[in-house]
Amino acid sequence: MAKAPRLGLVKTRLAADVGLLEATRIYRRMLTGIIREVGNDPRWQTHLALAPERFLRNCELPHGSDLDIIAQTRGDLGARMGALLRRFSGGDRVIIGSDIPDIRRGHIVDAFRALGSRDAVFGPAQDGGYWLVGVPRRHTRTDIFANVRWSTPHALEDTLANLRGRQVGLLETLRDVDKAADLRRGADAPPGAA
Repeated sequence: MAKAPRLGLVKTRLAADVGLLEATRIYRRMLTGIIREVGNDPRWQTHLALAPERFLRNCELPHGSDLDIIAQTRGDLGARMGALLRRFSGGDRVIIGSDIPDIRRGHIVDAFRALGSRDAVFGPAQDGGYWLVGVPRRHTRTDIFANVRWSTPHALEDTLANLRGRQVGLLETLRDVDKAADLRRGADAPPGAA
């Protein structure tokens, strides 16, 4: 899932610290790095769910990327993720964010492996949210994102509460980049960046 990398549209909290132009540049680097790292792996199909829809036709992908670009639905983050999970209900599904500079292919492999014996899998983020959510083919619940306090330290906790009594796997905790302090917590190098 990604927002179109347009000035003033992405990383607004980061922009408050580093300025709109720099925040957009950082976001483009992260998105490009993630697409290069996990986008063209033959072990899974990758779709780029982009918002807002009006930028679908003008979205430039990194050279060599051949992704299916689709529109995100409207609504809060949970509604948009739920719609994606329903849209691709024929197999195990994993959704990742576009602001996770430390993500590697191995994380996606780990998520799919974990889904073999679990009802859901999450990649926790350092800020209390999550950078990955995955559900298996047999997943039919539509309420896992209900009443989640998005963009707060409670997002993962709230989502896990919706799955109480289910088998849930947790992957490695990674950082997402929302503010300048998040850049300082790790190397500012998106996947695939040299």
